[in-house]
Amino acid sequence: MISLERLGVLERSVASDGTAEFGLAHAADTGPRLVALLPKNAPLLGTLEGEPAARGDRTLLVGPASARNAAALRAALPWLAPRTLGNRTSAGLGDRLGLATPGHVRAVRAAGSGVAPVFAQQSVREMERTARTPQEVIDDATWGVFAEGWREVHGADADHLKTAADVDASVAAGYTFFTFDPGEHVDDAAESLDGPSLRSAFDGLPWEDLADRPQDMRRRYRDYAFEAEGHKVRFDELSLARAAVKYGRAVGHAAGLFRHLVEAARGRPFEVEVSVDETESPTTHAEHVFIARELQRLGVRWVSLAPRYVGRFEKGVDYIGDVSAFEADLAVHAAIARTVVPGGPYKLSLHSGSDKFSIYPAFVRQTEGLAHLKTAGTSYLEALRTISSLDAGLFREVYAFARERYEEDRASYHVSARPDRAPVPDDVGDADLPRILEQFDAREILHVTFGSALQEAGLRERILGLLRDNPERYAADLVAHFVRHLQPFTRRGPS
Repeated sequence: MISLERLGVLERSVASDGTAEFGLAHAADTGPRLVALLPKNAPLLGTLEGEPAARGDRTLLVGPASARNAAALRAALPWLAPRTLGNRTSAGLGDRLGLATPGHVRAVRAAGSGVAPVFAQQSVREMERTARTPQEVIDDATWGVFAEGWREVHGADADHLKTAADVDASVAAGYTFFTFDPGEHVDDAAESLDGPSLRSAFDGLPWEDLADRPQDMRRRYRDYAFEAEGHKVRFDELSLARAAVKYGRAVGHAAGLFRHLVEAARGRPFEVEVSVDETESPTTHAEHVFIARELQRLGVRWVSLAPRYVGRFEKGVDYIGDVSAFEADLAVHAAIARTVVPGGPYKLSLHSGSDKFSIYPAFVRQTEGLAHLKTAGTSYLEALRTISSLDAGLFREVYAFARERYEEDRASYHVSARPDRAPVPDDVGDADLPRILEQFDAREILHVTFGSALQEAGLRERILGLLRDNPERYAADLVAHFVRHLQPFTRRGPS
């Protein structure tokens, strides 16, 4: 009897579809390899790629961790494929390097039950900067899930989609969660317009895209009062005009993306998040009601919404602002999310959510577990932590390069770091290098320059090579970091 455990595969990866056994083996010279033991002439042999060898009445196949084999495994072992998560408390664990999923899986297990993970999560912007495709992101997560033997539900988030082409590529790759980002269509200038200017801008909205007319919208919201669990939200002519001018085009754009997704998905299950978080001004409670009511009127179905909350949500650092003020404002947003849509509540999503430790308890408390946490670059920072302990010279090179690139790379991010406040690489001893990752300015500088570092061939291959050679060390650093993120969300929430 041939046993995969005797062939050097990871014990936790061993799985069976009832007739065949599968496992993942790691070797220093070849990297991860799929090992499959199948009946002779099994149809799956025509799908898998690799070298087959007869073993009695069975066939042993050893093949690469390739896109083709990942697809075949998802078909044979359905638990490897991402699924929709519904209203479960959930967390997106972005992976810019394609190596973090094993650590993410271990962190979710260590944090305790109660959070549905999204292992494959990457924005279009991040994929462009890391030279990865939507399919590569899905496949890298598949191999990580397979390696760790994760058999519970997990999702895949095509993040910050802006165009129909983005949607098509994500559908083709097998994503189940689609985050629409109509932020470019949000008009922050509406905040400062006077009455006559607001009325003119209101009349000039693209009413055809909104399937509406100015007089009809005014009629629907005239003296409209919405009560959400004791919190009252009222509209008058100016507050309606301000909400419509600020968010009307964004709502119309999101509705167009949704209609396109319905056609592209061809009946496959999917869920949608709408994100308006990357804007200058916070989303007021009245604006939240407007967005939700108009999305619903246009036929959009969504599982979560990411408003722009009060305070500052900068990349890779804790919340900047008054935590009590954040919770008071969030309480009304959460009540709206539970009550504004007939037939069911939706989750509130916390974007730029990594390292916002000071507000996690409030976020979980006020949403009552109807919450989605979204992280991305913090896994890259933990990769740098691993590197700082293993190869001081490489870390110094990455950090020095990041300082040079920061002023240009910061343009598309909300950050306030200043290089003159960050430690100088040569002033820090090798043993103290990991502490650089705890300094506010250095942390943001390293966070937003990931794309440039990974496009620099000399750095990219050395970064990835060191992490591939030390997977357990990287996974351990991820676990220590992500348990802090996840534990506040495991303490309550719907199943």
